Amino acid sequence: MLNVVLVEPEIPMNTGNIARTCAATRSRLHLVKPLGFDISDRAVKRAGLDYWPMVDITVYENLDEFLSLHGEEDLWLTTTKAPQPYTSARFKDGCWLLFGKETAGLPEWLRERYYDRCIRLPMREDARSLNLANTVAVLCYEALRQQGFPGLTGTGQMAGSR
Repeated sequence: MLNVVLVEPEIPMNTGNIARTCAATRSRLHLVKPLGFDISDRAVKRAGLDYWPMVDITVYENLDEFLSLHGEEDLWLTTTKAPQPYTSARFKDGCWLLFGKETAGLPEWLRERYYDRCIRLPMREDARSLNLANTVAVLCYEALRQQGFPGLTGTGQMAGSR
């Protein structure tokens, strides 16, 4: 199972899309405060997020709490400032995929501390970044592909077929 960690997410629609990816892939979602939106039951119902109950979500007060609870093993930090593409990473079951807030990314001290664990999506030089939800989806599916898509079906059923 993958662990998707959003550090100080700011845009509710991104987090909603990421939660949907987590629901579809059986990945756990970890949210590190402060959050730029409300995730109370009332807010989630009002937003029509019917898949929200399918997501295993844990919320942390800050990055220090997250790191003290989960340690430093098998962390992968996604950043546009990374020295290597995501394709060089070898993702294991239970790994942690960290993503920073939309306006600033991951903190510099964290990127420096885990420099050899920083990965990026290749893109043209003059492009700032991809949307956070898209980046999470790419990384989740690459990590799951490397593990053989555990617990997920690789086939669909056509409408009307049995």
